[in-house]
Amino acid sequence: MISYDDALALMLDAAPVLAAETGTLDTAAGRYLAHDIRAAIDAPRADVSAMDGYAVRLDNAEPGEWLTVVGEAAAGVPFQDRIGSGEAARIFTGAFVPHGADCVIMQEYAQREGARVRFAEGFGPDRHIRSKAGDFAAGDTLLQKGQRLVPRALVALAGADLAEMDLIRQPRIAVIATGSELEKPGIAHRSPYSLPESASYGVAALAQACGAILIDRVQAPDDLDTLAPLAQNGVENADCVVVIGGASVGDYDLARPMFAGTGLDEKFSRVAVKPGKPVWFGMAGSKPVLGLPGNPTSAMVTARLFLAPLLAALQGGDGAGAVRFLPQILAGDLPANGSRETFVRARATEDGLLPAGNQESGAQAPLAASDWLIRRSIGAAAARKGDIVRALRF
Repeated sequence: MISYDDALALMLDAAPVLAAETGTLDTAAGRYLAHDIRAAIDAPRADVSAMDGYAVRLDNAEPGEWLTVVGEAAAGVPFQDRIGSGEAARIFTGAFVPHGADCVIMQEYAQREGARVRFAEGFGPDRHIRSKAGDFAAGDTLLQKGQRLVPRALVALAGADLAEMDLIRQPRIAVIATGSELEKPGIAHRSPYSLPESASYGVAALAQACGAILIDRVQAPDDLDTLAPLAQNGVENADCVVVIGGASVGDYDLARPMFAGTGLDEKFSRVAVKPGKPVWFGMAGSKPVLGLPGNPTSAMVTARLFLAPLLAALQGGDGAGAVRFLPQILAGDLPANGSRETFVRARATEDGLLPAGNQESGAQAPLAASDWLIRRSIGAAAARKGDIVRALRF
């Protein structure tokens, strides 16, 4: 067995970056940038008002002195003339500041009478003007190659007057669940020897949340004649194949033999993690093949630890960054750890991360309630409530 860090590095080193294609703001959410993004315009494009009020020359806006209101400026409808001595212009938030003005006095300080206005004591010292290019200037790099376009990044893209951008193609993924005891949910109760197949639904959903396009999700019995064509089809049509179960060494563990006809080059076969020791990875030509354990919790934990960074890497993103462990407060005690790195399912509470009471690899109820994975190093001492632990959003 190799360590999680070593296995992750081997997998990310082998993962190819997919080709780029043109995308739009309407299709870019969750995608990864193929190139740096530079702004096409300044933001703001001119000095603009940050408040509703009056644009004035500060050197002649004495409290109590009347100024002549010579016009109005609204967002998209600028005041075309220049503000001179003794003059003011009504202005609204987002409007270009008229030439000659260097201050916006909030309307709360204004007393308006017809075409004149004066201001009460207390305005300033803020001038309430957002400077031209104060956010960014045309040509500035706003977003970097490999960055994922989360919703807030789309705001910057649109604000930079960019409607199209080069994006890495979304990886097509095939998920194959193996196990003769498995049956489709909803009908498994018809046989006393069947179990509902559950892991593939969670794995497929995780993959889609990571930007993948699911082209196939299939379950099949432990029969090589059935599984081999599924493996071949996955390698031919998908960019990444995930097989769940069949990863041990028994007569019915066929996860690796099913890929024999694809030229599979195995990179690692077991990893010193708990849960998920049987996780494995290889390349069938240029196509990554990830093998996950059959137990649902083990499958989901290893999908978060391996599949999520793999899909990020295929899209040109930071694969290692997809599994960034953050310091968190522990809300319950943990025993000393054993000879494998352990990823403890836990849920966030007001007091910190509370470990699930049942950490069995087949336990699905606590899996559903867990939204963090606490990373416990080999031989780690017992941890107590209030200790700081490293954890990954699950």
